[in-house]
Amino acid sequence: MLFVCSDIHGDYQALTLTLAAFKRSGASHLVSLGDVLNHGPRNPVPAHYAPLKVAEDLNNIADKIIAVRGNCDSEVDQALCHFPLLAEYNQMLLGTRKIFLCHGHNYGPNKLPPLSPGDILVSGHSHVPQAQQQDGHFVLNPGSVSMPRQDWQASYALITEQQIQVCSLVEHQELLSCPLDKN
Repeated sequence: MLFVCSDIHGDYQALTLTLAAFKRSGASHLVSLGDVLNHGPRNPVPAHYAPLKVAEDLNNIADKIIAVRGNCDSEVDQALCHFPLLAEYNQMLLGTRKIFLCHGHNYGPNKLPPLSPGDILVSGHSHVPQAQQQDGHFVLNPGSVSMPRQDWQASYALITEQQIQVCSLVEHQELLSCPLDKN
């Protein structure tokens, strides 16, 4: 199982809840879809903004993190983080299914990377969760752990060989899910 989060934006309280959810899930790895430390020029500064603490806590599990760069991440952020943070995208396999990881500002549901039927696009950026089948492949957005939009609550996602699922960060209740067909 993979644990997926996005858009922490330096919010230490959100990260604390995220790391507790990661531990609770039993997932092998935490996938970060970017916007880790910086809140960005269009977002308000989070109430619990503490990017140094966020970096320190993530560095404690650096060997379990797979990350991609968000539009608010920079080389300064990479200097604080002990795991690769600036890759535009990453790819991994779940059985024979490709998982394409990106932040969502370059590739996303409306501008797809090369995908085969049954592959999974995983992106953040919009702060709006999504878990659905689209044109023969699957689209997953975990939402945001710190700044959810469109009346959604803070959320994260889980990926298993059977399904993609979005859960509420505080109550761990399923918000969205989509079964993965046999590939």
